[in-house]
Amino acid sequence: MSAQGLPMKVPAPGLPARVRIHEVGARDGLQNEKGTVPTEVKAEFIHRLAAAGLSTIEATSFVHPKWVPQLADAEALFPLLDDIAEAREVSLPVLVPNERGLERALALGARSIAVFGSATETFAARNLNRTVDESLAMFEPVVARAKAEKVHVRGYLSMCFGDPWEGAVPVAQVVKVAKALMDLGCDELSLGDTIGVATPGHVRELLTALNDSAVPTSSIGVHFHDTYGQALSNTLAALQHGVTTVDASAGGLGGCPYAKSATGNLATEDLVWMLNGLGIETNVDLTALTATSVWLAEHLGRPSPSRTVRALTPPPSSPSHKE
Repeated sequence: MSAQGLPMKVPAPGLPARVRIHEVGARDGLQNEKGTVPTEVKAEFIHRLAAAGLSTIEATSFVHPKWVPQLADAEALFPLLDDIAEAREVSLPVLVPNERGLERALALGARSIAVFGSATETFAARNLNRTVDESLAMFEPVVARAKAEKVHVRGYLSMCFGDPWEGAVPVAQVVKVAKALMDLGCDELSLGDTIGVATPGHVRELLTALNDSAVPTSSIGVHFHDTYGQALSNTLAALQHGVTTVDASAGGLGGCPYAKSATGNLATEDLVWMLNGLGIETNVDLTALTATSVWLAEHLGRPSPSRTVRALTPPPSSPSHKE
């Protein structure tokens, strides 16, 4: 945080006292990089995120390397995080697409997994090579096995607010697939605004419709992309509804390799700045988090897109010129 004691804490009525940030930079962020980040750098990134106070850090994805080569080192990376897992203060979820992915994750001791569904048929076909119903059928044994192993299961749902091929996605359609995911046995549901087209009224309408279909707010997380600059306003709408789990990516990294109009995730630093100003507890050290994103940006060879990172990072000094 800045030396001037900013932002001032000015709480707003009706907001939660605490928010759990589900950090996705190491998985959702790095999977969208054109190049492959070295395994040791990924491990250091996750350790730094944990040291900054983040308690849920999505570590990697056990998908076939052919589809996401940037995360092909999952077997090499996960053991490098044993010290974090053993502390039991930090959860390290991993994405698994199918039973084979689950087997790989369980063999390494993963205790939290996520499956990745779609609210639309076109994205399901492009991302999973299946229909929506076929993808749910694929997830059923994955979730059942995970629950039998007492592993926490998150269900991601993409294209909840709009689809680049199908356009507007009816709320009832999203609710139907969301309810199906939860009925499989998922512990929580993450609503993805994959291409960043949501607005606050749309967020409130979907959350209300989910509640009306017996999906409790306590089981819902939100995952906003900032394509149109709406991620924070949409997050605030979700908080006002009672949501206490928000996905974000350190430095604003990420997108979606299967939806080219999907730009970066909500930056964790921008989220923490807003939550700090609202007096909402996150347990995240913004100074340490910002330094982590600056460090990673140097490895990636470009500045962080996070506005808060840029605001809190002094510009490089200009070289002096001698007469």
